[in-house]
Amino acid sequence: MGRPPRSRVDLTDLKRLVLDVLKPHKPSLIEMSRRLSGLKGVDGVACTLDEVDQDTESVKVTIEGSAVNYESVEDTLRELGAVIHSIDLVATGKRLVEDVRTGQDHR
Repeated sequence: MGRPPRSRVDLTDLKRLVLDVLKPHKPSLIEMSRRLSGLKGVDGVACTLDEVDQDTESVKVTIEGSAVNYESVEDTLRELGAVIHSIDLVATGKRLVEDVRTGQDHR
């Protein structure tokens, strides 16, 4: 699967990043979350187990901070044996903007 193309996201100063990640069973979600939360510019991390396979786990990873660096996140996940399947949400700018539901969202 590899890494998403660089043109899909600016690599620095992200406020929120939501990733679909495939990881081996070890390290644990706790260890992965601790490693990611220790990165410069990261204020908090949430890892939600989505699916468990015989050898892997599919995890939704939400990272928030004042200046999240995508390359650092990607490198850390790779060191842990994980692969980013997709970038599901990106928030940039001076403040976080919450998604607003509209009539089209009720399909």
